[in-house]
Amino acid sequence: MLNCREDILAYTKELVNIESIVNTTGETTIAQSLFKTISSLQYFSSNPESVVLEKTTDDDQERYNVMAFVKGKKGKSNRTIILMGHIDTVGIDDFNQLKEHACFPDDLMEALKNEELPTSAKEHLESGDWLFGRGVLDMKSGVASNLYLLKYYSEHPEELDGNIVLLAECDEEDGSHGVLSALKVLKKWKKEHGFEYIAAINSDFVSPRFEGDENRYIYKGTVGKLLPSFFITGAETHVGSAFEGLDPNFIAAELTKQINYNTELSNEAYGETTVPPVSLKQTDLKPSYTVQTALSAYVYYNFFIHSWSPKDVLAKLKEQAMIAFNNALTTFEERYRNYSEISGEPFVSIPWKPRVFTYEEMEHLLCEENGDEFIVHMNEFKQSLLKKSELDTRMFAARVVEEAWKWMKDKSPAIILFYSSLYSPRIELTGKTDDELKLINALDQAVETIQPEYPHPIVTRNFFPYISDMSFMALSDDEDGINAVSKNNPGWGTKHYVEFQDIRDINVPVVNIGPYGLDAHKKLERMEMKYSLEIVPNITNQVIQNLLSKE
Repeated sequence: MLNCREDILAYTKELVNIESIVNTTGETTIAQSLFKTISSLQYFSSNPESVVLEKTTDDDQERYNVMAFVKGKKGKSNRTIILMGHIDTVGIDDFNQLKEHACFPDDLMEALKNEELPTSAKEHLESGDWLFGRGVLDMKSGVASNLYLLKYYSEHPEELDGNIVLLAECDEEDGSHGVLSALKVLKKWKKEHGFEYIAAINSDFVSPRFEGDENRYIYKGTVGKLLPSFFITGAETHVGSAFEGLDPNFIAAELTKQINYNTELSNEAYGETTVPPVSLKQTDLKPSYTVQTALSAYVYYNFFIHSWSPKDVLAKLKEQAMIAFNNALTTFEERYRNYSEISGEPFVSIPWKPRVFTYEEMEHLLCEENGDEFIVHMNEFKQSLLKKSELDTRMFAARVVEEAWKWMKDKSPAIILFYSSLYSPRIELTGKTDDELKLINALDQAVETIQPEYPHPIVTRNFFPYISDMSFMALSDDEDGINAVSKNNPGWGTKHYVEFQDIRDINVPVVNIGPYGLDAHKKLERMEMKYSLEIVPNITNQVIQNLLSKE
């Protein structure tokens, strides 16, 4: 067992003390500090080309990744393991009056003694084996563990038959510009140094799956995450003549009723099931108050996948949208008939039928009808939208669909289904390749070796259940699945783009061995020090040794 607790605790506090909220200058500050720390180590003083402060590419923010490598001297192997973790955090506004202490664990824990706390948090605070603060769990203690191992092997390269690469990436909490930029450096190093990437170990946080769950989880592979989005058009009318039009908000409400928490849309694979979709935004697109009903509405949902592809998800959601549209029209007609009966006004048959298009289908139709004129107009429109910095990728996509809709000859109510944000690909780790099998075996052996040192069960599962940068280390989707993303994202190639070939070029099996704790992204974020500072680095180290040992 490595005697690493105090060193990793010190690194954790150093990192946490730097407020590195995503999309702020703090991301640059922490990267510069970490670069300086690594550069000061003797190995990197002697080998300055082995550590880089690398600016992200195609990013409207100035921020950096820190990447470093140690070449082992135990043998001549080029097998290389990537240790990865993100250095950005979510914001600290939730700390309210304790905001000034959020990034200073010792001060925060002292201040929390005067707060009303839930029983478990109070017990953890008093126990002496939990550390509180923004980023201690998600995920600076994980980065600190990786940093310790980098330092250890820089001092003991004779124990390493192969190489390790440290990737400390920015922007995990938003757009993953960090890891996507880092792929290019990994490819460059692969070419320059002959690195043969055989595994990646992420160190993101893990938590109990349910109340009373005592297991500490390690994950093989990761959940995928999509943001299916719906642009919904209605038939405008004055509110005084409500039944002469169709409110798109009414359809949107029915759509959310159909999709939200719908377990038919939970994806089971290898005995593990994703949580069902839930809405993240629902709004109409009226710019201001009028007494006309809205022309259009916009709604999008979080959608996790284990084995479905983005193409599968479009097919399933198109079916659900048709059901919702039918239900909306049925309810509308019932209420219209009831109103006609009680008001004495005549009932007029409703003229609308449910219509659902994917963005790819609508765009194909409009290109066929209008040719180059439509294509040129939409390209110019997207370029003009890019100048509006207040538009994120999701609203940018909605505005593109809204503009394209204006070209539709038949403007009767419809639902347009598309993707409006980053796709974080799912990764299945099943042992189907030699590298996967070796990583699974190395992990199992490591857990078996370290488990006696820790009282709670250390359990492996198949899919890391949260969004993480693990997603960009390999692809389980085929070409059709990926094309469903690019062809159905209206901002693709302008506001949003991912070079999936970079992922294929690295394509390394990945596991998550990370700190354990509770309340990530919340005021009482905390990590258990015994597991996070002692067990995590030792399991990670065992995996490294198992993978790089002579067979």
